[in-house]
Order: sequence, then C-alpha cells, then structure tokens
Amino acid sequence: MADAKVIPFDEDRPRRRSPRRVRAVSAPEPAVEPVEPAAPEPGPVEPSGDGWDRRIAGGLSFLRRRITGEYEVDDFGYDKELTDQVLMSLMRPLYEKYFRVEVKGIENIPAEGGALIVANHSGTLPLDGLMMQVAVHDHHPAQRHLRLLAADLVFMLPVVNELARKAGHTLACAEDAQRLLEAGELVGVMPEGFKGIGKPFGDRYKLQRFGRGGFVSTALRAGTPIVPCSIVGAEEIYPMVGNAKTLARLLGIPYFPITPTFPWLGPLGAVPLPTKWTIQFGEPIPTDGYAAEAADDPMLMFNLTDQVREQIQHTLYKLLVQRRSVFF
Repeated sequence: MADAKVIPFDEDRPRRRSPRRVRAVSAPEPAVEPVEPAAPEPGPVEPSGDGWDRRIAGGLSFLRRRITGEYEVDDFGYDKELTDQVLMSLMRPLYEKYFRVEVKGIENIPAEGGALIVANHSGTLPLDGLMMQVAVHDHHPAQRHLRLLAADLVFMLPVVNELARKAGHTLACAEDAQRLLEAGELVGVMPEGFKGIGKPFGDRYKLQRFGRGGFVSTALRAGTPIVPCSIVGAEEIYPMVGNAKTLARLLGIPYFPITPTFPWLGPLGAVPLPTKWTIQFGEPIPTDGYAAEAADDPMLMFNLTDQVREQIQHTLYKLLVQRRSVFF
C-alpha cells in the first residue's frame, strides 16, 4: 500500500466542513449567434512580388518608349508622361520633406477649363513656381497640371531649356498664354518677374510692380477667371543681402546674389534654407462677364491688376501674422 500523503493540521484553527457539492439544474441557455472576430486594423502593406513585377514592367516600358520615341508632346513641347513619372517625383521630396508645404484654398481652382493663376515671386531662384506646380498637381482633386509662363532667360540656358519645355513651361508672352487658356489649361504667371525674385531681403513680402497688366488682358480675351495665389516661405530660402551688379552684367544675368552663405561657402552655399512654406489660392476673380472690347480698356486693366495685387498682398500679411516661425 502506497504511503499516504500527510497534510499538516493546526489544532488551534477551527475545523471547517467541506461544502457539499450540489448539482444544480438550470434552464437551457438561449442560442447565441456566433460572433465573427473583428478584422485587424489595416497596417502598412508591404509590396508583394506581383506589385514589384508591375513596377519593374512599367519602368521598362517607360524606358522603351523613351528610347524608341513612342511618346507624345504637345505643340509647346510638354511631355505629360515624363512630368508625371519623373519630374514630379524629383520635386516631390523637396516639396513634402524639405519645405513641408501647406496648401490652402485649392478648391478655388476650377475642376476643368482654363484659369490664370497669378502669384507673388521671390526667393532669388524661382523654386516657388515649381512648388506651386507640385501643389496644384498633388492636391487638386482633378490632379490638374499647371503650365507656367517663364522668362526668356530660362529658355536660353542649356539643359534647363529642355526640362522647362518638358515640364509644360512656355515663354511669357500673351499669345502663348491665350492659346493655353483657350485650350482649357491652367496657366501660372508671376508678374513681378526678376524684380520679385531679385529684391533684397529687407523688402521681403513687399510686392513689386505687376507690369502693365498684360496678364489681365490675356484673361479677359480668353474669358477665364483669375486666381490670386500667395506664397509664404520662399523669401527666406536665400536671404539676399547684396547684389554684385558688375559681375551680373559680365555674366549677362539680371543680378548676382550675395547671401550669408553664397558665394562664401561655394557650392554648399547654393543649398536653400529649409523654411516652412504656405501656398494659399484665393477666391477667383471672374472675367467672362465683360464685353470683348474690355481687353483694350486701360482703366479696366489697371483696376483689375490692382485688385489682384491687393488681394495677394493682403493674404501675405495675414499668413505672416499666423506663422509661428520661419522654419516650423
């Protein structure tokens, strides 16, 4: 007989009687519908093998069309496929990660049809136009493309000339602008020109003259709305504290900027400061209600030009008051 297990007993502790086990009979429980477990929250999806295969196939197909010339460009040299797949992809990290652009009022840009977007110009180098182009393409529900009007100098520079054409830019002349507007395109213009991007740092966010109002005449002839646009943040990317005018004349350029880092740090001084940008599109100003001969009325052009300029300047001041910091 196996040894029994001995349980110690405390005599001072009262003995408790073990409760009797009673088998209770209860009513049958109602049937319960089975509940399916909740689906896990979606997380980041890793690209599958098929996804990578499609990407590689798409890239090879793109390269084949580039090599064989089986791609389309319009009369101005605009290459939509190259812009969407390559140029936008190159500018997007600068837009999203470096300048961290915040876009407001994108709903003021029409979903279809022509419109003229008029913006302030600043920053020593015309990066503001490129960032505005990305903002319209990436944030507008219709992913519209902005066709910028550029100065003659852009189309005189090697490499830059070809890239500008491919990206949809064209010469800043009334004829080209009107053709694009009448074709239902979005056209971007910065009437300050070199006076805007080449102004000293002390005059930042103070709009220069808008010329003779040629952009208003173009919009009136095409019957398209004018959308004012205000850009804050570009003024500080290259604080221009001086202008070497003699050197600029020798090089044949409008100005030769001197900043706290350029030319003292060489190529490193050409890196823009990582400022925080805001781009706001204002309410459109309609032009389709005017008569055909209104485009030749100098007083009307002056009044509309002044209205657009004042709206942009007022929005700039408002955005500057709301801004917490140049860099954040």
